Formats: sequence, structure tokens, C-alpha cells
Amino acid sequence: MKLLVVGGAGYIGAVTVELLLAQNHEVVVLDNLCRGHEPAVPSKAKFFKGDMGSAEDLNEIFKSGKIDAVMHFGALSLVGQSVEQPALYFRNNVTHGMTLLDVMIANGVKKFVFSSTASVYGEPHSSPITEDFPLIPSSPYGDSKLAYEKILKWYANAYGLMYTALRYFNVAGATETIGEDHEPETHLIPLVLQAARGARPHITIFGDDYPTPDGTGIRDYIHVKDLAAAHLLAVEALKTPGQNSIYNLGSGKGFSVKEIIEVARQVTGKAIPVEVGPRRAGDPSILIASSQKIQDELGWAPKYGALETIIGDAWKWHQKYPNGYGREQANV
Repeated sequence: MKLLVVGGAGYIGAVTVELLLAQNHEVVVLDNLCRGHEPAVPSKAKFFKGDMGSAEDLNEIFKSGKIDAVMHFGALSLVGQSVEQPALYFRNNVTHGMTLLDVMIANGVKKFVFSSTASVYGEPHSSPITEDFPLIPSSPYGDSKLAYEKILKWYANAYGLMYTALRYFNVAGATETIGEDHEPETHLIPLVLQAARGARPHITIFGDDYPTPDGTGIRDYIHVKDLAAAHLLAVEALKTPGQNSIYNLGSGKGFSVKEIIEVARQVTGKAIPVEVGPRRAGDPSILIASSQKIQDELGWAPKYGALETIIGDAWKWHQKYPNGYGREQANV
């Protein structure tokens, strides 16, 4: 297939592009680089700097050669920022996302895989979370993703769009050449590895009095390579006009903040100083996904689920690229 990957210069998008190319698919990447990094785009992909909110940019891609399917990783995703700037998030994640769909449909492209989020569930009443849990987002980010999922359903009904939305939780790990380089960084594992490298003085645990075995919050982590594999399975399964599917993606088991830090100490051989701060408002005690549905229907299962593997792969990448993309590599 020939695929357009929107947001393909970002962390998850670029890893998915890498896998698509390894499976001999042809890939065009569209990214405005507001969060992504052009050096993260594999050299065999055709890169187009542009915006999914621009019909002109999109039509230039669609008119340049037949596109068989689209993968959409182009949303803004910082929860805190979405609370402060909801207009930015609804404009990009919903309005611009609709422009992408409209140009697709106008050009006869009906296969679509959407990078959604577990944030559509808000604060769930229990774990593991299944796809039929109540959808009660607690941020504009989560609400914008849920709104887009609803739009996809009606586009499938009216225009024959075939889509899969993948709701995932905490993503980590790296390939040999692609890893996390966010500014600001908000994800736990890269923050812990920054502390291991001495790039920050310590890691802060936000609350150690939760009703969990060690008092710290428990989260579901998935290796980015497993996530990319799910996107490939999803797009290959799209065959029937109007087809739509929604799947959770996760490891099916949880790790506490203290467990993450302890495994990182073992992997890196570093002390990793820790400070304990107050709980953050709205942080649930436990978030674990059930991925049974996608395992049953598409045969997906995580291959790199061991925490040592996830953190180890991330550590190798951060050692090789201590200052992120576009800079001189470390001599390791």
C-alpha cells in the first residue's frame, strides 16, 4: 500500500513509518514540525512539510499519486496545555482533523487509522478498562479526541469511510534510531532517564499514599514498537465500506511509579535521586487497559512488554542521542 502518515515526524508516528517501510509499504509523511522532528522521519519515506488543516497542502499530496490509506498521529496531546488553551486543541484536533477527512473523501480515499487515547475514559471506575467503559473525558484534550471519534462514526455511515481508532495509554521505549524527544517532556520514563543521565537533579513522585501495594500510582505501559505493529494490523484489516472498529492497546498489566524507578536503576546502573511531592489533582490510583478485543479480532499481542525491555531500549536511545534529534550523537 501507499500510505499518508500525518504526524509522521513525531515519536509514535515515526516508529510506525519505520515499520511500514520495513514491510515494503510506500509512505508519505505530512508534518508541520510544531512537535515533530524531521530527522526522525526515515529516509525512505517522502517527507512533506505542511499542515493537515490546509486543504491545499493535502490536495497536493493526494494529487501527486494514489494514496491507499491514511494514518493520523497529528493531534496535539498535552493535557495541561489543553486546559489552558482549549481553542488551540479543538481547532487542531477537531477542525483541522475534519479538513483531513474531507480531502480524503473528495479524493476517494476511504481507509483511515486514528491515533486516539485512553483520555476519552476520563477517570474510570475500575481496571482493567474495556472499550465499553463510560466515556467521560476530564480535559479538552480527551474531549477533542472523543469528538473526533464521533465524527468518524458519522463519516463512515454517510461516506463509506473505513476506520479504526486505537485508544492507548502510556507509550515508551525506542527503536535504534527513533525515541522520545519532547519539549517540554511530561512522560515518566524519559523523565526518570533524564535523572539517570544527570540532566535533572531528581525525579518527583507525585503522591506515595495511594491504595496500591507501594503507595504510588499504577499505570499500563506499552512498547512503541508494539504500538506501531497494532497500527499496521489495523490498516490491513480495513476491507468493508463503512467498517469501523475501536480498540484499547496496553500491556494488560500495570507498573507503579516506584517499580519504574527501581527497574530504571537496574537498567542504567544509576542511583536516580527521588523526591516525594503531593498528589496531582485528578490522578487515579490505577489505570490498566484490557487489550483482549484487539487480540481476539486482529491477533495483536505485545512482544516487547517486559518493563526491562521498554526502559532498556529507551535508555540506549537516550545515551546515543542525549540532546535529542538534529544534534551530534554521543560517543558510546
